[in-house]
Amino acid sequence: MEMLLATVILLVGLVAVAQLVPASVLMNYSNRMDSSALVFAQRELDQMLDQPLTSTAFLDSLGNACQLGNPATPNVVQGNAATVSVDNRAIINFGPAPVAGYSFLYTDPTDPNGATYDVRWAVIITGNGATESSRRFILGVRQVGGRTFVSPVTLDTMVTR
Repeated sequence: MEMLLATVILLVGLVAVAQLVPASVLMNYSNRMDSSALVFAQRELDQMLDQPLTSTAFLDSLGNACQLGNPATPNVVQGNAATVSVDNRAIINFGPAPVAGYSFLYTDPTDPNGATYDVRWAVIITGNGATESSRRFILGVRQVGGRTFVSPVTLDTMVTR
């Protein structure tokens, strides 16, 4: 009887642990996608910030033509639509179609599943039209497709003269 009870207790414990394995694999995959999107967003934003304030476009390290805004139209959102989140942060709105020159698709060559990311940004130039004083970049990256939903990553920063 003791042996039967010990076996039942051991079996219950093993079944509980076995149910945690698929959940942990799914969480690991989700965290990897989140981290990949964030690292890519940071790398892309760094390239934008490295450009001179007078530059209106550049080619990134992947060969994508990236627009940096038109200083002749200051104090308006240029590029993709940006909105304010519930916690009062600026985020990219992935609902509308992407704006050419302010977006591209990136396929991660290191991902075994070939994850694809939708990269979009908005630029807000401040100044009086003739003299540009700063640029604000709002860059969003989200995974397209995949097995699970991964929240988009948004980075928001400003460069001044």
